Amino acid sequence: MEVRATYRYAKISPFKAREITREIQGLPVSAALDVVAYSPKKAAALINKTLKSAVANAENNANLKVDGLVVKEAIVGEGPTMKRMMARARGSGSRILKRSSHIRIVLTDEIKIETRETRKAAQKAAKKKASESKAESGATEAKAEKSAKRAKKGKK
Repeated sequence: MEVRATYRYAKISPFKAREITREIQGLPVSAALDVVAYSPKKAAALINKTLKSAVANAENNANLKVDGLVVKEAIVGEGPTMKRMMARARGSGSRILKRSSHIRIVLTDEIKIETRETRKAAQKAAKKKASESKAESGATEAKAEKSAKRAKKGKK
């Protein structure tokens, strides 16, 4: 079962917030809360708030236990940008972009946690299996060709 929480129009650049969300993806909720609590960045406080909201949704709305929850995805999308002007030299002005973001966290109760190492191991196994099956199919094709050649020789 998936549970989600969204913090919309957060007053922080998505680029800055994505740095923290990359760290917590795939972690159990308790570990993710620890990572966010001890991070000195402003984005960590906003993500902490969203993560706690997702945990509360899981407990109250979906009747899930917090111990088994895992952060399936933590996504930061772009929100609207406020355009402002700042005075510059010789009476000119320059534009300042004040960016905002939408933070979405999805929790799941599935225990399977995929890390980089497990993903790479699975890819290697798939490549190995594909190369083995390709070699076997190549051998059977070669045998079929040889038998076809023999049949042609016998007819002539």
